Amino acid sequence: MLDAPIEFVSEDIEFQLTNQENITDWLTQLIEEHDYTLEALTYIFCSDDYLHQINIEYLDHDTYTDIITFNNADETGVIESDIFISIDRIKDNAASLGISFEDELHRVMAHGLLHLLGYDDKTPDKKKLMSEKEDYCLSLRKFL
Repeated sequence: MLDAPIEFVSEDIEFQLTNQENITDWLTQLIEEHDYTLEALTYIFCSDDYLHQINIEYLDHDTYTDIITFNNADETGVIESDIFISIDRIKDNAASLGISFEDELHRVMAHGLLHLLGYDDKTPDKKKLMSEKEDYCLSLRKFL
């Protein structure tokens, strides 16, 4: 088990992540499987408008999104990051996909972590691999 913290906070919305201890264990397992060192990982849950502003201010993208991952690590093999997730987008996406809120939230949480672990989704082949990795990550959950 890694000693460094994984934190869950919310900005501008009322949201409390359930099963935090189990989710921390799950995310830690994913990090350990990739032989990365965890320095600090913070998930910030927020509204569409809040994340939209971050997208404009920091990435110069005037679009809504479900997640933005900031890799703050100075070296490879280290996880030090802030991951912003729009709870509004998660709710809408879950409804349109016909899946549970928790499944969509966990998929997006894994997606952000996978970016930090070296995966990207810039090409069709890489998108396919990312989707397969997300499915694998979800299969490791023991708390649902």
